Amino acid sequence: MSKRPRGILGVFWACLESSAQGRTEHRPTSADFPDSIVRRFSFTAGGGLGWRLSALETPRPQPTPWKIVVITGAPSWAEYWAPVLAALPGDREMVVVDRPGFAASEPVTCVPDLQLQADALAPLLETAPGQRLLLVGQSYGAAIATLMAARRPRALGGLVLLSSYLGELGPTARWLVGLGSHATGVVPRDLRNAITEVTHQRDQLALMRRFLPRLNVPVHVVHGDLDDFAPIETARRLVHETRTRRPLRFHVVPGANHFFNDGPAERLIAALEQCIPAAKPAWSWRLPSFALPGLSGAAQAS
Repeated sequence: MSKRPRGILGVFWACLESSAQGRTEHRPTSADFPDSIVRRFSFTAGGGLGWRLSALETPRPQPTPWKIVVITGAPSWAEYWAPVLAALPGDREMVVVDRPGFAASEPVTCVPDLQLQADALAPLLETAPGQRLLLVGQSYGAAIATLMAARRPRALGGLVLLSSYLGELGPTARWLVGLGSHATGVVPRDLRNAITEVTHQRDQLALMRRFLPRLNVPVHVVHGDLDDFAPIETARRLVHETRTRRPLRFHVVPGANHFFNDGPAERLIAALEQCIPAAKPAWSWRLPSFALPGLSGAAQAS
């Protein structure tokens, strides 16, 4: 399997490397798996926007009970989720999208408007009959996923805010964004668009905070305690200050940093499985049994 740079500095290097080689993908790993395991596809953006958006999916012969949709962060690279998709159990399916303005998705320019992104990604909420949906918003994608969940798709069974970026940068991220902001004319498109997104998000978070209390599905806030991009204290404060119809579940993952999907795939899959309710046992109807007087004694005597 191809090795790729990890962490925030690794993302910075991946941007430079792919730009120098003229590639839209960043150390692609889906090529390490057959199309029967991880497959790239494209779809038309919602909201009448008409963009062609690119995503990775786990092909399944028939719909699974749960579909997991991942709205990635900034930069938005579905390729970094390929090992997770490949390790997903057969009774789950997953779609991970390159958001508008990144990788192989249109447009070329940045789309910093959270609501516009939610409109564009709305087609991902479609499910097969009887299928349930777990919507995962990673980092910058957490706010977008919240706006998508506010559409109240009938199949939505839960929202996961994974490594949520909520307008406050950690130390390493501040250094990277500061460095990139002073070199916007020479940094690659994806990094430039990512910097534009994170520096214009804070003023839009009021929209996320307004919709979050209205959700009538379980909301899980999952954060690594070593996150140096989006401070865990910000996620903890969101849970403490938000009053929802159902209590927010705050799950701290020891030893995990911001790039949770770059760690062991099994650890991330286990964290997502904790956000899916256990299947209820099938209900069965049985005829009541009656014992006739003296029958048991006669049966014993015989």
